[in-house]
Amino acid sequence: MKTAFITGITGQDGSFLAELLLEKGYQVVGLVSKKHGIGETNIEGIKDKVILEPGDLLDKASLARIIKKHKPQEIYNLGGITFVPQSWENPELTFKVNALGPLKILEIIRDNLPQAKFYQATSAKIFGNPKVGPQDEDTPIEPNTPYAVSKAAAHFLVKNFRDHFNLFAVSGILYNHESERRGEDFVTRKITLGAAKIKLGQEKNITLGSLEAEQDWGYAPDYVEAMYLMLQHKIPKDFIIATTKLYSVKDVCQIAFSHLGLNWEKYIKMAKKFVRKEEASSFFGDASKAKQLLGWQPKVNFEEMIKKMVQNDLKLLKGGS
Repeated sequence: MKTAFITGITGQDGSFLAELLLEKGYQVVGLVSKKHGIGETNIEGIKDKVILEPGDLLDKASLARIIKKHKPQEIYNLGGITFVPQSWENPELTFKVNALGPLKILEIIRDNLPQAKFYQATSAKIFGNPKVGPQDEDTPIEPNTPYAVSKAAAHFLVKNFRDHFNLFAVSGILYNHESERRGEDFVTRKITLGAAKIKLGQEKNITLGSLEAEQDWGYAPDYVEAMYLMLQHKIPKDFIIATTKLYSVKDVCQIAFSHLGLNWEKYIKMAKKFVRKEEASSFFGDASKAKQLLGWQPKVNFEEMIKKMVQNDLKLLKGGS
């Protein structure tokens, strides 16, 4: 039986990855941090099937203890601060968690378990504001937020340790991916949850930034499958994971509200405070390399994803589980 260690197991990606690995017969060990934890709601259904270890990405001793104890063949670093606006509020903490956290893990692997395979969750935000799209693995890295800087640093550290110490260490350069487990601060979930509340008479409207802002949005379970495939590949390589399709915030609104039989235009208000200055106009990725070398393909399209999210939020609000 293979053992996998997942940081961020209680998050959207970590919980889906844990479920995938359990299905494949892995023993799954997850890091839970009381200091920076986000609760365990996402893993309620599998808590009795995984091993949860207390620790923190800022505490190297706790990470070393877990890795030495379980000797995982695969380590997935999905923990971190993921909300871009939050990185402006606390750039130092963002850098420590997102860049120095994976560095600590890489050092532990190098010194204690060099045969282990390591996956780092890199964000496509490392490309900053690219002038042309789609982006591929050779697109210049030009981060323009503290969050993106922290992810770019981790990305380069993975490459450095791979090249210098011959470790199997890879980065998945993932574009936005959403699901029923997405945090309520993120715009897609804000819309689907808001629409469900409006349908049930619990809210009157939703306040958003630019309706024209576009993203390359994929479905999180599809993207965690790509993470797994990267560590099964014979040669350690970095891959872009994306849909190569752009959809706007307005598209999210239209699909979410129409699925509930509502006219979105009646319920959306605008506020400048929600408009991000850094948004790129051509921010979508080319996943050709992953499709060719890993055989990866997204299974759930954008419209299906938004409908799944709306249905789940409606169920949650009605008291379903």
